[in-house]
Amino acid sequence: MKAIERFVERVSSVRFEDCFNPYADTCAVHDQKSAPNIRRNNLTQILFALASAPSVDVWVGRDLGYKGGRRTGVALTDEFCLDIYASHLKLKTLGRATNGPAVKEQTASSVFRILHGVDVPILTWNVFPLHPYSCGFPLSNRPHTREEAEVGFTFLQELCVLYEVRRIVAIGNDAAQWVRKVSCAHLHVRHPSYGGQAEFLEQMRLLYSIEGK
Repeated sequence: MKAIERFVERVSSVRFEDCFNPYADTCAVHDQKSAPNIRRNNLTQILFALASAPSVDVWVGRDLGYKGGRRTGVALTDEFCLDIYASHLKLKTLGRATNGPAVKEQTASSVFRILHGVDVPILTWNVFPLHPYSCGFPLSNRPHTREEAEVGFTFLQELCVLYEVRRIVAIGNDAAQWVRKVSCAHLHVRHPSYGGQAEFLEQMRLLYSIEGK
């Protein structure tokens, strides 16, 4: 679909100060030389895989983290979870773009404890699709600004046009305030960080009728 290719190109072209665009930028510390292409291919494969689904649920976080989406190019997904997500979408593989040992992210680990047991096609996304960091500290996380969120929100709106979205699950308060603005059905769950893991898992298990472990 040309619309998906245009979507990926548009995400790849977004530029903000103190933000890492994983689909265009290369991390001098961790990345392979072809890292942006690998991450762009990951995103493209995911979007194409979901295009044939009768409907999808979209799980929306705040923005990419330096241990997760900055490295993988996939929202709410660290390198340990790439194979799980590929299996969920019936893809052969999603590529690793970094050198050295795989890195685990707490939020991704919690999200994929649920996704592993879900039989509904899931698209993971963020309000702001890049990795914002504190000035001078590229391997840190900071909340997105209002301006960044406004630009990021246009991509979420576009996804609601590209796909038959059954519902959007906003993960955390920051995501919820933007998800409320879309026309798709939506709901809000606790973010798993800062002591919220147990509540997040309970809410998501109830939502998807998954027995807890």
